[in-house]
Amino acid sequence: MRNPRRRTTQTWLALLGWVGLSLAAGAFGSLFEPGAWYASLRKPPWTPPDSAFPLVWTVLYGAMGVAAWFVWKGPAGSSRKTGLILFLIQLALNAAWSWIFFGLHLIGAALAEIIVLEVLILACTVHFFRADWRAGWLMVAYVLWVGFAAILNASFWLLNE
Repeated sequence: MRNPRRRTTQTWLALLGWVGLSLAAGAFGSLFEPGAWYASLRKPPWTPPDSAFPLVWTVLYGAMGVAAWFVWKGPAGSSRKTGLILFLIQLALNAAWSWIFFGLHLIGAALAEIIVLEVLILACTVHFFRADWRAGWLMVAYVLWVGFAAILNASFWLLNE
């Protein structure tokens, strides 16, 4: 017979792992600080204050990690497997966006990348909804925020290129 305490410990460690992985993507992205270059860009008047971004992203990364955990601990199936693969790919692209935009200062390339990212997030979210409705709902704010970020990125590109 399986030890229920061991299973519970493994489940909580997995939760920490998924949330930690998501936060690690954010930590990588935070290596590329906005700095003077970003401050010099022309921005639309509806650009959120710089102080909003770390708070919003921390909450989103946490929610994303919990969503992946719900899917991971759910029953095996094609939506589970595909959803988690899409999750990992989009997480890598999420981290890469900061490098492209803030690190390389390539606004147009960052715009192309964030469009691909948004498509992958949407696909991931669909699979997450199929695997576990809680996971799908945890991804909705992320979908909306990255959609907003894509529009903001496009605005920067139009105003500064």
